[in-house]
Amino acid sequence: MTTPGLVDLHAHFLTEEYVAAAVRAGHRAPDGMPGWPSWSVGAQLELMDRHGIERAVLSVSSPGVHFGDDVRARVLARQVNAAAAALVADRPDRFGFLAALPLPDLDGALAEAGHALDQLGASGVVVLTNAAGRYPGDPRLEPLWRELDSREAVVLLHPTSPPNWRDVALDRPRPLMEFVFDGVRAVGDLVLSGVLARYPRIRFVVGDAGAVLPLLASRLELLADDGVRLASQLGSLWVDLGTSGVWPASAAERVVYGSGSCFTPVDAVARQLTRLDAAAADWRAVTTANAARLLERLPVP
Repeated sequence: MTTPGLVDLHAHFLTEEYVAAAVRAGHRAPDGMPGWPSWSVGAQLELMDRHGIERAVLSVSSPGVHFGDDVRARVLARQVNAAAAALVADRPDRFGFLAALPLPDLDGALAEAGHALDQLGASGVVVLTNAAGRYPGDPRLEPLWRELDSREAVVLLHPTSPPNWRDVALDRPRPLMEFVFDGVRAVGDLVLSGVLARYPRIRFVVGDAGAVLPLLASRLELLADDGVRLASQLGSLWVDLGTSGVWPASAAERVVYGSGSCFTPVDAVARQLTRLDAAAADWRAVTTANAARLLERLPVP
């Protein structure tokens, strides 16, 4: 086994109730994947022990908890967050969690964020790159960003299918490419809408799309009005390594590790770690130290 100590900021869990609710809503093949993966505490711990992952910060992945009905979304968000909190209470040495929010229901999201952060001990929240086509710069989301800014909250910006996925995905699973594109679209919207400038205390973590942020920064700098200033704002973002296995050439002080499990297969997690070990000898120590700074509410090794 490799030297322990890693903190996995991008690890997903499932409950039977959550999967059943998603399937009832028509998500039998989430985001075009062949089907739902299996998840258990035992399998998660086995994966972690095999690869030297000391702690995993659990969250609900795409397609999230909102399947078209605000009331049901609020109930489902409360259920999965309570389940995550119970897992953390049982194994605080191995788990933390990021709370699911029932966006685009703003009132429900505000209520759930407060409950999860104040009552359940969440380390932050997870927000999909778009919620029913509503991207982060949508003015209707301003109250949520204002609240999370006041809390200096950690927000994992997790990719999901774009609203027009039927036109662009070409019947391929959307995590292959569309997740990356939607992540860049959401980050660009954060910058161009001014959200990053107005709410600098939110600690946004970009999931999966972080490897292409230098390209986005270059295009903003060259093509956007006031592009140099806008591109510089991308330096405030944290990045998780997601399923890329690509170690950044610069700005390593804001990079954290993320496996993408359980949606990323166990063999792909192993290959990702092998690539990172070959790319940077000290990446485990660097990302663990970064996680300690980012997740102040989560004890880390």
